[in-house]
Amino acid sequence: MEETKEISALFTLIDDPDEEVFSSVSDRIVSFGKAIIPNLENLWETSAHENIQGRIELLIHRLHYRDLTEEFNHWKNQPEQDLLNGALLVARYQYPDLAIAGVYAEIEKIRRNIWLELNSYLTPLEQTNILTTILYNYYNLKGTEINYAEPNEFLMNKLIDTKKGNAIVNGILYLIMAELLDVPIRAINIPRQFILAYFDVDYNWQVPGNPAQKIQFYIDPMTGHVFTQKDVDTYFKRIQVPPTTSYFKPISKKRIIQFLLEEYSKCFDAGNQQYKKTELLILAESLGE
Repeated sequence: MEETKEISALFTLIDDPDEEVFSSVSDRIVSFGKAIIPNLENLWETSAHENIQGRIELLIHRLHYRDLTEEFNHWKNQPEQDLLNGALLVARYQYPDLAIAGVYAEIEKIRRNIWLELNSYLTPLEQTNILTTILYNYYNLKGTEINYAEPNEFLMNKLIDTKKGNAIVNGILYLIMAELLDVPIRAINIPRQFILAYFDVDYNWQVPGNPAQKIQFYIDPMTGHVFTQKDVDTYFKRIQVPPTTSYFKPISKKRIIQFLLEEYSKCFDAGNQQYKKTELLILAESLGE
């Protein structure tokens, strides 16, 4: 962006010790939109003062966050949300300059490898075994326990890079593959877990009834292991929660990304990171149905 007299004047006030002045200056700079980011980056490089650099970094973050908020609103309002796009929007909170082309190329490579092994004569369990074998054995996907000290394990770009993620992001990758390949696997709302379920092909969530009766088996996205209704019933007894029908209904894509944002926000409980937690929860709330 061309540096006008107004922009130059605003930049000279970034180090103003009066917080009210800085707040007004910040709001005006942010109003220019992300086109002003290169100007701010140039100012950061030419500044020798850490406090000024810190304020510039905060301004750049605010600009990226405003842009990301708009993109989440656009994603939410699509007639049909793209789950991969939603997961990458979450990743862009921490990596605003994320290049997504490589991620999409890797996803297509995995999809093709699975597609080559599938055919219409396979049973549901055989289809699932192929997905699991390609993802966890051939692709070497590793599952980790949810650890809020490891924020990268919630992010799709890092999962693609390192082949390691927690149950939520691994599960999202599994769901993306299932959707691309027309395999009726969905996430369900089991308490304290992120679990996938293979539904009957003819299942219609709008028809009243117990959706658990339309589930053939369940999949743990940590490992890809399959388990049965009996295993799920045992889990509910162990946590002493009655297994109501709502726990077995498929979760919408908006709710999946909302849940990812909520869990990811817990990585930023430290005092100087609290603003990130707040921002992520605001994004999550914006996706509310």
